[in-house]
Amino acid sequence: MSEQQPPAVSVIMPVLNEERHLRTSVRHILEQDYAGELEVVIALGPSTDRTDEIAAELVREDPRVHTVPNPTGRTPAALNAAIKASRHPIVVRVDGHGMLSPNYIATAVRLLDETGAQNVGGIMHAEGENAWEQAVAAAMTSKIGVGNAAFHTGGAAAPAETVYLGVFRREALEQQGGYNEEFIRAQDWELNFRIREAGGLIWFSPELKVSYRPRPSVKALAKQYKDYGRWRHVVARYHQGSINLRYLAAPTAVVAIAAGLVVGAAVTPWGLVVPAGYLAAITAGSVPAGKGLPLKARVQIPVALATMHMSWGFGFLTSPRSLAKKVIASRREPVRSS
Repeated sequence: MSEQQPPAVSVIMPVLNEERHLRTSVRHILEQDYAGELEVVIALGPSTDRTDEIAAELVREDPRVHTVPNPTGRTPAALNAAIKASRHPIVVRVDGHGMLSPNYIATAVRLLDETGAQNVGGIMHAEGENAWEQAVAAAMTSKIGVGNAAFHTGGAAAPAETVYLGVFRREALEQQGGYNEEFIRAQDWELNFRIREAGGLIWFSPELKVSYRPRPSVKALAKQYKDYGRWRHVVARYHQGSINLRYLAAPTAVVAIAAGLVVGAAVTPWGLVVPAGYLAAITAGSVPAGKGLPLKARVQIPVALATMHMSWGFGFLTSPRSLAKKVIASRREPVRSS
């Protein structure tokens, strides 16, 4: 990849009900500090808001923006449709509520060149626009909220199991046949797993940062994290050996708190020590997480933490084996270069 002639880049975006952030997200792409050719392919799911109208406006305003339909509304299907409709050798995934930092693409292209990786990614930098979203952002970027996940909390540049979003060499995507569309969630992990099994390198770098807008309500956050937990258990069943203690923390907490409440109500008040201890822990943990935030945001951090932990744990515990069996039946073997 020559510095004099940067490779052309395709940015692919799966969108569904993104009227609030889509225009700003696309603006962050089109205004990238990058000298190479650029195109944006937006895969439109069946939105019920003004997403399609905004996307049509963006197409009229800039010839670099294109759209393709995604009637299923599923993220992996949207990504595959956008990949098929795009044409450049570097493929950048961006979500409709993600805001790229100004030199994101230029940095990613440089890192692909320097590391020889097939996919590079960085930090999911959560930022809120109101008190609740600021609380969620603080929870999502704290170790008490998400453990030691580098793409949430940062860390040194290094090979990784998976990365947030990703900037790919097209050849790697085409070699593996794109995303497995049975993975409604965790499709990034599954694709990166195949790339790694085929001998490719996945690279995390804190130089890459995408600002992320958190879910706007407790209900939406709970659904998001329930789905995360549900699909993390699918991944654990799909690839035995991929689980670690961090993933077991939330389901263990759900079971312990539920047991403590039952024992406390039916046997002895001492059972309430467990849920009380959990509340004390997340309240104490919210203090450093909320440093510098307005009081209205700080007091909501324990609610965000509890919602994330309990929903993730519940999703993990209730993830049906039938879902994992369906996904396992769709397993694609990694494709190695000939």
